[in-house]
Amino acid sequence: MKNNKVIGLIAVILGSVFIIAGGFTYNMVHNKLADERITVSEDSPKYSGLEVTGPFTAFQEAKMIQTHALAATDGKTYAELDREDPLRTVAMNGSFLRASLFTSVVSFGVSALAAGVGVMFVLVGLAIRNTAKQ
Repeated sequence: MKNNKVIGLIAVILGSVFIIAGGFTYNMVHNKLADERITVSEDSPKYSGLEVTGPFTAFQEAKMIQTHALAATDGKTYAELDREDPLRTVAMNGSFLRASLFTSVVSFGVSALAAGVGVMFVLVGLAIRNTAKQ
């Protein structure tokens, strides 16, 4: 029974660390994106003109960058353009920008996952501690 109390306490502490780390990371990515002052393209079907500060606006702007890059290169990707084609730089920059935004989307997801796992650890830890009392 005493072991259950210790195990439960450890789970609650670890869960709290996951919640704090997830929240801190989510907030940090949000703030770094806000510092860049990126807005979703005006011709976007969703979130048009909104500041890119979260996973949904970041994902939408990445899609719009792809749309614009493909329009500029007549539908060709970086790999499909000739090496000497000056539009290859446009495609390359579009790919880099999209990759950066997708990285932030993944970071938001991982931080939310960490916080969610933290909540589960806390709940399981409390349940284990509760069984130790009986």
